[in-house]
Amino acid sequence: MSYPEANKSLVKKLDKIAIGLSIFVLGVVVALRYLPAVAADALPFDVHLLPRLHAILNTLTAISLIGAIYFIKQKKVDLHQRMIYAAMGLSALFLISYITYHLVTEPTSFGGEGFIKVIYFVLLITHILAAAVILPFILFTFIRGYAMDIPAHKRIAKWTFPIWMYVAVTGPICYLMLMPYYS
Repeated sequence: MSYPEANKSLVKKLDKIAIGLSIFVLGVVVALRYLPAVAADALPFDVHLLPRLHAILNTLTAISLIGAIYFIKQKKVDLHQRMIYAAMGLSALFLISYITYHLVTEPTSFGGEGFIKVIYFVLLITHILAAAVILPFILFTFIRGYAMDIPAHKRIAKWTFPIWMYVAVTGPICYLMLMPYYS
């Protein structure tokens, strides 16, 4: 099945935006590791609530992704699209909250010892690496679905879905493991 010729130029334009946005977001997140924390008291809420919010947003993203897969297998495209919009919106909220939190706080160190420390760092490192590479693929997959290029959407989604799901699930697991060490 082919999609309209006009959509091809739209996809090219949106792909460029997706690449630029992905580079920008990755640059901001990397820069957070090197910037000193700014005063958290300037915010109208307790920033220490944000890690819990991050875990909730990631969990809801995972639930939305499961819903999206369920609905597309049921051939309920409208509900599939709604679940994807929800997952993307939740992920965007997560990203804004994550950047806010890391802009105003110092990193929290894991205090566990022995084998649990190894498990934590394996989960954390794979979570970070997957999160670093998944954004452009999420955007490319979304763009193909939006443009109704279903063959390309399916081709990319079969790789995007499991990685996005891994990021959405391992984030809350890392939070739960790190929770006793937040100040």
